[in-house]
Amino acid sequence: MKVITLFAFITILMFSTSENQLPESRKAKVSYSDFESLVKKVKRHRAKRLIDFNQFSEKSKREHVIILDTRSKEMYNKKHIKGAVHLNFSDFTQDNLAAIIPNKTTSVLIYCNNNFDGDQIHFATKSVIIKPHENDKEITLALNIPTYINLYGYGYKNVYELSELITLFDQRIAYEGTSIKQLTSNN
Repeated sequence: MKVITLFAFITILMFSTSENQLPESRKAKVSYSDFESLVKKVKRHRAKRLIDFNQFSEKSKREHVIILDTRSKEMYNKKHIKGAVHLNFSDFTQDNLAAIIPNKTTSVLIYCNNNFDGDQIHFATKSVIIKPHENDKEITLALNIPTYINLYGYGYKNVYELSELITLFDQRIAYEGTSIKQLTSNN
């Protein structure tokens, strides 16, 4: 009988509590204004850090430099710039970044799909056509920009971004990955 009375009391209490008496839900750890402020800082910094492939290649040969590929693991595994290390952009955390870039003064070279032309299988262009009126406008949605912003936000200020569009047949660049191994083993 005591159990039934207790159960009835709890039930009545649950249904008699108004919404105003429920605890307010906690806000997500998301701040658009913080992001907006960071983007303004990064814009000026990034403008001085856009480099062509020859500069990118030269820097990649120096000590304390890494090439970071933040595309999906699947695309990275298939084909990436030779020597690049991988960390999926969605896995960026202080700990994950520190595991591959322990020193924040390390030079970090970044690239994304939109740096490559003629290889839509491995480097699909990220863009969308916006049709607000009669003037179609293509907007690129390159991963370089959020990667740069986030690296800067995590304290990595020695970042350089590949600014050049590399064609599929450019002989200056070497790739590695499972697609490259398949290609060379078939020849």
